[in-house]
Amino acid sequence: MVNLQTDFMGLSLKNPIIIGSSGLTNSVENIKEAASNGAAAVVLKSLFEEQILHGTHHAIMQNELANFYPEADDYIRHYTRSNEVDNYLSLIRKSKEAVDIPIIASINCVTGQEWIDFARKTQEAGADALELNVFVLPSNPFKTSEQNESLYFEVLDAVLKTVTIPVALKISHYFSSLAQMALKLSWTGIKGLVMFNRFFSPDIDIERFEVRASHVLSTPAEIALPLRWVAMLSSQLHCDVAASTGIYDGKAVVKQLLAGAKAVQIASVLYKKGFREIPVILNDISEWMERHAYKNLEQFIGRMSVKKSENPAAYERVQFMKHFSGIE
Repeated sequence: MVNLQTDFMGLSLKNPIIIGSSGLTNSVENIKEAASNGAAAVVLKSLFEEQILHGTHHAIMQNELANFYPEADDYIRHYTRSNEVDNYLSLIRKSKEAVDIPIIASINCVTGQEWIDFARKTQEAGADALELNVFVLPSNPFKTSEQNESLYFEVLDAVLKTVTIPVALKISHYFSSLAQMALKLSWTGIKGLVMFNRFFSPDIDIERFEVRASHVLSTPAEIALPLRWVAMLSSQLHCDVAASTGIYDGKAVVKQLLAGAKAVQIASVLYKKGFREIPVILNDISEWMERHAYKNLEQFIGRMSVKKSENPAAYERVQFMKHFSGIE
């Protein structure tokens, strides 16, 4: 029998499969099903800053009293915010009671201000770790890359002063210097870096003239981007790395582990195939390890990273050539 245990940001996981933040992790029932099928940890569905603020605004607009009594405005703001927060904290507590795997809280944040106190509350509710999902779309032509990137450090500085549980940062690849940024982020004291997050991708309905979401779920082909960067950065960072996006089967998990990831996050494949796909993925990993005479993950994690690869230049290649692409 092979040992699938791994350590990710100080958490001892029975295997490298973490269920990523999504609608799959927004109820105790789903979390129990994920755990019973072999998930090693779950990242709860993110609580969004925008979600709280939008809910507050909507409640105020729907309440005519707010137009006449300023104190009604304050009451509704407090109630809506408290209701969102209380529901989330309740999910943490109930999940901890229901399963024996790590529960990772998640916050999707765009500022470094109002929600900071909530990070402390997730720890008090029993969360084993906290994942911050931060993304600034670099769309403002009057903002420099340094100004955009400063938010990440402001957020981390505030949170790391507030909590003692491990903190992971989930980032995108939209940086002017991704390698340097990842290295700087790893110096802040975070325990894990997750590459990469998925975000709203717009599409246009040409009949209704509406902007709609597209590509909500990842595809297996999308593994290429995080695979390259996990391989290039995992051996250089001062924190653990987890891979996300495009991971659909055991082979994909093995690839990311070989590249240097300590764990992976999956979601899209579970939307398509259900939680029963988890033991299938784990079995594929075990069979591969047995074929290659590996007894545990530590024996091969990072074997194909840039630091240890026999052909590190392949990860740096960005232009197609017949030799590399296999096509004319």
